[in-house]
Amino acid sequence: MAQTNFDLIVIGSGPGGYVAAIRAAQLGMKTAVVEREHLGGICLNWGCIPTKALLRSAEVYHNMLSAKDFGLSADNVAFDISKVVKRSRDVSKQLNSGVGHLLKKNKVTVILGEGRLNGPGKIKVKDKDGRDSDYQAKHIILATGARPRVLPGLEPDKKQVWTYFEAMVPESMPKSLLVVGSGAIGIEFASFFRTLGAEVTVVELLPQILPAEDEEIAAHARKRLEKQGIKILTSAKVSKLDKRPDMISCTVEMEKGKSQTVEVERVISAVGVVGNVENLNLDSTKVEVERGIIVTDERGQTAEPGIYAIGDVAGAPMLAHKASHEGVLCVEAIAGHDVHPLDKNLIPGCTYCHPQVASVGLTEKQAREAGHEVKVGRFPFIGNGKAIALGEADGLVKTIFDGKTGQLLGAHMVGAEVTELIQGYVVAMNLETTEAELMHSVFPHPTLSEMMHESVLDAYGRAIHF
Repeated sequence: MAQTNFDLIVIGSGPGGYVAAIRAAQLGMKTAVVEREHLGGICLNWGCIPTKALLRSAEVYHNMLSAKDFGLSADNVAFDISKVVKRSRDVSKQLNSGVGHLLKKNKVTVILGEGRLNGPGKIKVKDKDGRDSDYQAKHIILATGARPRVLPGLEPDKKQVWTYFEAMVPESMPKSLLVVGSGAIGIEFASFFRTLGAEVTVVELLPQILPAEDEEIAAHARKRLEKQGIKILTSAKVSKLDKRPDMISCTVEMEKGKSQTVEVERVISAVGVVGNVENLNLDSTKVEVERGIIVTDERGQTAEPGIYAIGDVAGAPMLAHKASHEGVLCVEAIAGHDVHPLDKNLIPGCTYCHPQVASVGLTEKQAREAGHEVKVGRFPFIGNGKAIALGEADGLVKTIFDGKTGQLLGAHMVGAEVTELIQGYVVAMNLETTEAELMHSVFPHPTLSEMMHESVLDAYGRAIHF
């Protein structure tokens, strides 16, 4: 007979769920993970990974078009959107298989189907044929993720109005798009389709694109994106879509009662995500849900003993690496380990458009509003030899310190490869590193990372190369 009793069952196998399951198995727990669709969840199959594969294809295409700038020649440069999409899907398929291998290697039982709570320590799983099976576990972790938010009037139809699901697998290359929302998802798709030649308009309700980022960094990114030909409308909203067979007429309301019409072939709705809290039978428990998010303590415990929640369904920031970290923290707390609560201020955020944007900690505005006496350092890419050699001399590294203590409060970057560079500041902040220790660190030359050093030096009036 199949095993039905476990120490821990995780519902959802995304970057939070499968990592939690593996860590639990490492700690000696008899563990199962329930997955209704794809091992690896949205991130691996329809989010983080496949979008980066698409953006990589766009980056290579852009570089080929710029070959002459590097003393090279590339004639008849073109792309096949079907092959670009196929490569993206193949990357996801490979990693999906990898997650399955890791779960098997760690002796985690995989239960395929849709799980729901069925009383204390019990769940029911409905398989693809509609048959229910019962399982028991002392501990149950909900890691059910999130899905695209739908706004009235912008309901996706999978043909003309897309979510990120459809935007990742276009059957043909649209000549024009309107992207609603300028967070990471919206800007990444705007960047991808623009690089491949589409006319792109971005509409953002707030005054600033990339609203979670430092104002100065977001302004720099906007300037670069507009230079590439992306039209950006801020303090604006799409109030009406008039669909025709080959075009959508979009009414965009602006400030001061003004409006304009934008005609495009496709609309991408990228207005955020909402937690998957439905169909879990939460009403039969003490689990609290607020604004579509499961309420937990700092270790993932809900109001119902033995039930935990991690990842997107447990709230912002809705990032894969946050979910994975929460999964490990939650499981180790269940195992009785002395764990440190997750400091969400130390979770980095990355946007993989061109130029890339990355950040951790407080923005300059947030630091000042919190009462800090701040010191701000800046270093432009144009002052870095490696950036110039790469042909990527447009960018900025910005660091924010507490002027009294030297504490690094935040770091914000825009430019080439900053999504790889940001981790240096993340480690520094976790170690409570001060400006003196960063100044005394030796950075390798020639690298982009030297700009991180120079930005720290600049905060204290000691920059050398600018």
